Amino acid sequence: MKKRIVFRVVFRNFAASNGRKIQNRTTMNALEKQFAQTVAEHKSTIYTVCYMFSQDADEVNDLFQEVLVNLWKGFESFEHRSDIRTWIYRVALNTCISIDRKKKRRSSEVRLTMDINLFEDRDEDTKQVDMLHKRISKLQPFDRAIVLLWLENLSYEEIGQIVGISTKNVSVRLFRIREQLKNMSND
Repeated sequence: MKKRIVFRVVFRNFAASNGRKIQNRTTMNALEKQFAQTVAEHKSTIYTVCYMFSQDADEVNDLFQEVLVNLWKGFESFEHRSDIRTWIYRVALNTCISIDRKKKRRSSEVRLTMDINLFEDRDEDTKQVDMLHKRISKLQPFDRAIVLLWLENLSYEEIGQIVGISTKNVSVRLFRIREQLKNMSND
């Protein structure tokens, strides 16, 4: 598990290492505050994306931290040509997809886990949600991203903007994904 890094240290290290010329401490503090506020407002969005790529709490937290690092790297250069939420989704999805690809390349590693969850809820709704989550996790990363955005009640137009495809293509892909999910086994 990665060490958790305090925001302030991360911000200053990236500002220095990326060659940014922060004029003074006041400018840096203002940028940090703006970033922290943006993260606080969109924290659940970032966690939702991370959760779609892993159910392991430590791994979700690691993904969340990687997303924050990438958001910070691009925060100062964000040009506001799109909504901040759209940009955050794109960064989060791209980060998680990249890490997921790397993880699959290193899939020969064996993880030791406990097979018991003392907080597990076993009612019928939870079973259906678990089944849906398992099926969604079998999808390709791009399709998983589209489903995630659809489950977040984003319009087809917003989904298209985030993933970079047309509204019609979103509609067609969602239809095919739904069919694919229906035809999956419950394993």
